[in-house]
Amino acid sequence: MTPIITIRGLSKNYGDKTVLNNIDLEVMPGQIIGYIGPNGAGKSTTVKILSGIIQDYEGEITVMGKNIKEHVLEVKSKVGYIPELAELYDLLTPREYLTFIGKLYKLSDEVIEDRSLKMLTSFGLYNNMDQRMDSFSKGMRQKVLITSGLLHNPTIVFMDEPLSGLDANAVILVKELLQALKQEGKTIFYCSHMMDVVEKVSDRIILIDKGSIIADGTMEELRQNNSDNLEQIFSRLTSNGDFVQKADDLAAAMNDRTSPGQYKSINE
Repeated sequence: MTPIITIRGLSKNYGDKTVLNNIDLEVMPGQIIGYIGPNGAGKSTTVKILSGIIQDYEGEITVMGKNIKEHVLEVKSKVGYIPELAELYDLLTPREYLTFIGKLYKLSDEVIEDRSLKMLTSFGLYNNMDQRMDSFSKGMRQKVLITSGLLHNPTIVFMDEPLSGLDANAVILVKELLQALKQEGKTIFYCSHMMDVVEKVSDRIILIDKGSIIADGTMEELRQNNSDNLEQIFSRLTSNGDFVQKADDLAAAMNDRTSPGQYKSINE
């Protein structure tokens, strides 16, 4: 099977700071990739490069067989990008905003209206389609943002903390949506700090730290014959400290004490 995404020697610097350090990666079609790492590890930068948003980098990237630097508009037309935060033009209604997005992808008025209606209804926003978004909660905005990233039926979907601000029912809906998209042959590149969700939905998990990939495999492969969950694996590979001790130090600082506290870790 031919990879749908191929990365060779990807590096990115901001001044003297190395954000991505010579990454090599292949992604097969129809996979849900959990792409995780600490803050500042390079996750969002990777996704923005793969989406064609950042074009100043070293290395070679092909998406759907196309060199992204040479065919950036063609690649952008076939991928969806759902960030954690984005400007949604608050003075517009969801219907107006999605019409604007659909026109950028050259969708017909009929397709835009039909898809917008169905998708917003699924998210519980039918009655809000013609309300200005400056009155929306963060979760409502995020639902519109997810809809806008999927409106053009992309082949690859890049999600960077897509669950931010969503309530519990909406989180369940998005998890089920990921599985439905996978069944349709979509490839999902999913970045999140919600380890339990990543563990449940991902076919393959890639852990990045300080700009380099330090683990890559299925959940079973990452466990290496022990019973650790993804949160424990993440902590073991990316942390150099005792969280129990650090938590006690923080609590001690708040209470002006020096003696160690006595409490039970949630992981015990």
